[in-house]
Amino acid sequence: MTAGPPPGAGDVAEPDRPGDPHLSTPDPSTPDPSTSPPSTPPPGGAADPPDDVAAAAATGVRDPEPAPEADGTWKRMHPVTPLVRGWAVLAVLLFFVVQQRGERAFSPGDGGGGGDAFGRFQLLFTLGLVGVGALVVAAWAYVTWRFTRFRVGEEVVELRTGVLFRQHRRVRLDRLQAVDVVQPLVARLTGLSELKLEVAGGSGSDVSLAYLRSADAQRLRRTLLARAAGVQVDETGEAPEAPEREVLQVPVDRLLLSMLRSVWPVIGAVALVVLVVVVVVTGEAGIAFGLVPAALGVATGVWGAFSRGFGFRIAASPDGLRLRHGLTETRAQTVPPGRVQAVRLRQPLLWRGPDWWAMEMDVAGYAGGGADDAGKETVLLPVGTRAQAVEVLSLLLPDPGCEDPAGVLGAGLEGTGRTHGWVDAPRSARWLDPVAWRRRGYRTTGTALLVRSGRLVRQLDVVPHERTQSLGLEQGPLQRRLGLATVTAHATPGPVRPRAEHLAAPDAARLLAERAARARDARSSAGPERWMEDLAAASRGAAGATGGTPEGAGPAAEGTAASPAEEPGPDVVARPAAPGREDAP
Repeated sequence: MTAGPPPGAGDVAEPDRPGDPHLSTPDPSTPDPSTSPPSTPPPGGAADPPDDVAAAAATGVRDPEPAPEADGTWKRMHPVTPLVRGWAVLAVLLFFVVQQRGERAFSPGDGGGGGDAFGRFQLLFTLGLVGVGALVVAAWAYVTWRFTRFRVGEEVVELRTGVLFRQHRRVRLDRLQAVDVVQPLVARLTGLSELKLEVAGGSGSDVSLAYLRSADAQRLRRTLLARAAGVQVDETGEAPEAPEREVLQVPVDRLLLSMLRSVWPVIGAVALVVLVVVVVVTGEAGIAFGLVPAALGVATGVWGAFSRGFGFRIAASPDGLRLRHGLTETRAQTVPPGRVQAVRLRQPLLWRGPDWWAMEMDVAGYAGGGADDAGKETVLLPVGTRAQAVEVLSLLLPDPGCEDPAGVLGAGLEGTGRTHGWVDAPRSARWLDPVAWRRRGYRTTGTALLVRSGRLVRQLDVVPHERTQSLGLEQGPLQRRLGLATVTAHATPGPVRPRAEHLAAPDAARLLAERAARARDARSSAGPERWMEDLAAASRGAAGATGGTPEGAGPAAEGTAASPAEEPGPDVVARPAAPGREDAP
């Protein structure tokens, strides 16, 4: 059974049109396609503002307007965007110029003077070239900013980019996988944020609106999530902030201790001892300088892990799971209900004493990002206790679909054998996996597939039935000789790749058939992409049966955005119920 990924953002070549440079002011030269036919705008910029706008500007009094970022007109990014994007290039150029030319310019000359005059001339000439290059880069950045615009409609978000080669991209809101608000260090200093819309698709399917004012980015995030959920906002076009319940926060001391308990500090300590011994025996101190680049690489990786996990917080809300983390670059992620494709719980060997676990997730939109972004976006929990990991898993899979969820999950986290309904690998698998063959196995519940593996690093993969894209059965020559086979559950690309390896061939065939049937039934009965539509439909049906609005059903139940006091309770993330449970809760 194979099911292709949902459609995402497409690239369509389309000519660009000029517009107003201000972020929150509509472009009067671009007609509204819903009210007027296409026309050619006057060259050279925007048309004169209407009389009422001019009068409002003169008197300082303005009538109430819809949310400016989502009123269906074309907008530009913040004017400071070129500076935020280009500062790193200029800083790197200046660093190399000063490093290469500065030493000669300010070193003593042959006569013991204050430096080499020719060296100073070279430095000034190079700085002049850098200044000219900076002007060229700034001019290009400005032109690029002028040609970049976006528009937010009721159903889609559109982005136009490019100067020589133009692109017009459209993102359907009902296919929205996640919304992230990212603030790099320089953007934080200038009060700007990047809004990233993750949609299902291949590489480059995400849409980035960089940069907007932080308040505008947060307001637009709320509006996009409300429209993606199928909630009708009020006449202002602005959705209120949904309430949230904080689930957990990772302490800094636990994050540091978890990094010290990882394998890299141990390898670094052993390498340092070996290096000291070699230097003492040989008497060659220059050997140590040859390892400086490797040490810098390790330090950069450690700092990156600490910076990504700093201040990690998880909160539950009706609009999805909210993750906030970061030190130098802060990131606020919102993953709508039902968008997580798979979850992995992982426990390294040195974490078994305090019983800590880390969690990763597969989200369709995050699969197309770069390796660096994927490491930041796919972390569900950098380090936490077992109780915290189970609590986070229950937010994503509220119905485990089995009679004894604690026993089933405990057997998956650290157990072996066929307890609690688990199917393990046969004894013949020890020839192919002599260390971890006892840990390998799977368990199918009414709502998900659980796959365990790993002896030194324990792993448990959880894949909801409705999120399975396809299934695969593999059998190599040695597996055929031993009567073994491997079943792979394909979800979206990401860090979680569930593989039930070295199973007995009859068990593998049974798992393949059962999993295919459950996935087909779950996908056919899955809830709507707009996850609040089923709640609104149920409320309208109950209201029609009773002749009025059902008791306790406020505007949120009718499919409209409500005030925080009227929103559905945030204790459980709203998610369409998965069919095929083995038992009632």
